[in-house]
Amino acid sequence: MTQQMKRHPVFARFYAKVAGPALDKAGITEHRKRLLSGLTGEVVEIGAGNGLNFAHYPPEVKRVLAVEPEPRLRAMAEQSARTTSVQVDVIDGVAEQLPVPDGSFDAAVVCLTLCSVADPRAALAELHRALRPGGQLRFFEHVRADSPAMRRVQHAVDATVWPLLMGGCHTGRDTQAAITATGFTLTSLEKFAFPETRVPSPAATHILGTAERPRPGSTS
Repeated sequence: MTQQMKRHPVFARFYAKVAGPALDKAGITEHRKRLLSGLTGEVVEIGAGNGLNFAHYPPEVKRVLAVEPEPRLRAMAEQSARTTSVQVDVIDGVAEQLPVPDGSFDAAVVCLTLCSVADPRAALAELHRALRPGGQLRFFEHVRADSPAMRRVQHAVDATVWPLLMGGCHTGRDTQAAITATGFTLTSLEKFAFPETRVPSPAATHILGTAERPRPGSTS
């Protein structure tokens, strides 16, 4: 049975016209490049949005399967895919039910996505299934804060206005724990504030790193 997704057309317009350009101005391009650097072979990206990562995939990537459920953003991603040197196929779909065979990708990419999927652990389990043994997960996500005070703020906004205004986004998810809980082995991890501002934001704490689907017989 196909999982239904709540559409966020207003947020899609806001992201494309306001939030995306604001993130670019704040310096997110450098993080996108670091996220994708060194990738090769077949890659699946979930929550591809309007395709802002596409231009940064290295030429060694054979193909990117970009999954995006929001119709407006998906149409923009299709336009972006036509201008890239790497082959990018944009499809409709939800992260928790990927229409791909087991073990069919060399790498998977999540970029500012796991905060808004309905079930992040189910989405990560699907990526684990879709990766070949030894395949790599690349992630760049905003996550649960370190300080108890900011965690209380995150809990409050996540329970009230933030998901409604920000396309289903949640600020306080423990994405690092979710990655390891679904069978991945962390191989690198950086935590930092982005963007750097004087006013604390519940969505400022980010992690960028890599994890691996273990090969048979390996120990975590």
